[in-house]
Amino acid sequence: MKFTPLEIPAVILIEPDVLKDDRGFFIECFRKDLFVLQGIPIEFVQDNHSLSSKGVVRGLHYQIEPKAQAKFMRVIRGSVFDVCVDIRPDSKTFGKSVGIELNADNKKMLYIPEGFAHGFCVLEDQTEFLYKVSDFYAPEYERGILWNDPALGIQWPKLDVPYQLSKKDQNYPTFKDVFGKLIRK
Repeated sequence: MKFTPLEIPAVILIEPDVLKDDRGFFIECFRKDLFVLQGIPIEFVQDNHSLSSKGVVRGLHYQIEPKAQAKFMRVIRGSVFDVCVDIRPDSKTFGKSVGIELNADNKKMLYIPEGFAHGFCVLEDQTEFLYKVSDFYAPEYERGILWNDPALGIQWPKLDVPYQLSKKDQNYPTFKDVFGKLIRK
């Protein structure tokens, strides 16, 4: 596996070795020992799997302490534009975002540590998205930020279908509403 820090160095792109032949392919999707060697000694406790249509946007979600979650994600069918926003107040990249396409063809995977809001936009119908989390889902600690908050400057892909969001995701507060007192001038 190749581990590459992105523009926000805590967010790691993971590219597995793909062994292909006339029968198909084989990849190792997760190896704890390799993660530990990269300084990611994480224990995942829950696996999640979503199926979505083109245009679905999920996020920007996060959980607060003591139930904050690191995430490790990949797409097994279709494609998504995956986004994370740094919500760690002491970070040099606080309020910054990074986005990358994950799809079944490129087999790229993404590790996002605790302290990030996460979301994705589905680029193809019948997209299946798998991800591991480091703590259990806890609705009382769940929070969110408005996915299209102009202050975040996320360049969501232009699609030929309308975006589809849950009512909850449509009504999240802006970054400034949540973190206004912590924003550096």
